[in-house]
Amino acid sequence: MPKPIVAIVGRPNVGKSTLFNKLCGRRLAIVDDRPGVTRDRLYADCEWQNRHFMIVDTGGIEPFSDDVLLRQMRAQAETAIENADVIVLVTDLRTGVVATDKEVAQMLMKSSKPVVLCVNKCDSVGEPPAEFYEFYNLGLGDPIAVSAVHGHGTGDLLDEIFRHLPEEESTGEETDAIKVAIIGKPNVGKSSLVNAVCGEKRMIVSDIAGTTRDATDTNVTIDGQEYVLIDTAGLRRKSRVDDQIEHYSVLRAVAAVERADVCVIMIDAVVGFTEQDSKVAGIAHEQGKACIIAVNKWDAYEKDSKSMDSYRKKLMEDFSFMSYAPIIFISAKTGQRLGRLFDLIRYVNEQNAMRISTGKLNDVLAAAEARVQPPTDKGKRLKIYYITQASTRPPTFVCFVNKKDLFHYSYQRYLDNQIRAVFGLEGTPTRFVIREREKNSK
Repeated sequence: MPKPIVAIVGRPNVGKSTLFNKLCGRRLAIVDDRPGVTRDRLYADCEWQNRHFMIVDTGGIEPFSDDVLLRQMRAQAETAIENADVIVLVTDLRTGVVATDKEVAQMLMKSSKPVVLCVNKCDSVGEPPAEFYEFYNLGLGDPIAVSAVHGHGTGDLLDEIFRHLPEEESTGEETDAIKVAIIGKPNVGKSSLVNAVCGEKRMIVSDIAGTTRDATDTNVTIDGQEYVLIDTAGLRRKSRVDDQIEHYSVLRAVAAVERADVCVIMIDAVVGFTEQDSKVAGIAHEQGKACIIAVNKWDAYEKDSKSMDSYRKKLMEDFSFMSYAPIIFISAKTGQRLGRLFDLIRYVNEQNAMRISTGKLNDVLAAAEARVQPPTDKGKRLKIYYITQASTRPPTFVCFVNKKDLFHYSYQRYLDNQIRAVFGLEGTPTRFVIREREKNSK
């Protein structure tokens, strides 16, 4: 189930970005006393009472302004409201209720979404001042006194947000379907692939980049295996994302990757590799998803007998940070190698969920250490006591050592290669957690 989305909205300069930074625990949003500093939506993960959700910071809403920039900011905030599960309206205790607050409150009431009213800049501890009770006039229920700067009241605010979050889907409804996110730049043929697999025009296909705005699910069954294909909007460079709807498309695409089991990273064979392809792949890699690099439009590429090998070699250099990902050359238009693509999807999904016993892992460790001794520094040698697998998706290994600083990244990569050589793990990233064993432990 995708994470619920909580949108933080309000008029300019009420402290939305300060509150956003406080809730996500990082300084992601630029904070300034001048109104209008936040123009685009920012998003970050947030966790409260063991429930994860996504919070979105928006630019200030000015309902009456004719300024072009303020109109765009308002349109983006409206898009965030439309897609949010819970809305937090931030107001300012110091200025009291103003006409803009009332207009924004009416807009939120029309949305029929749960709204949490936050009165910011209540910096004094104890009972709120008399001005606080004026905010009941907005008709949004009990306001919550918060100081985004000092953190006062943020726990009460999160409690109220938590109360309005949609219920989690029961795990009993889960199926064996493999969730596949099809990601890539605009106009590489993601929707064409979904249509080719379904045998019908399920998605609108156009040469105009950005036709797909949302992440759309399609259920298919191939050779007895169920798949959920998630067609996502193309991810552009940030400088190119100038349309208010497209900003939210990026958020939806990131959320689609998050709930997928396998990510198919599509590249246009004719255009070739670009920096943006690397960034798109990086999203899937960072989230530990099984990955396949699919070079689409291979039918349109001018080739000879050596083209595929040279193209693959070049891509392996371009995607050196995810050398584990298999590369396949397809054509959504002609259906070339689509059957092989789904065989690969099933295979890398199994690799991503692979669990290796501690005994077998330590056999590989012993052989690896005999071949290449662990590094030393200033006369001290790294000792790896044992290694065990902590989790899957992606396979995560915990190494217990005498001293963390001695475990150089190059030796970690060497061990990773040795484990892959024995167990495969093709198509999936791995994670290593290094822990020092306490000096007193025997």
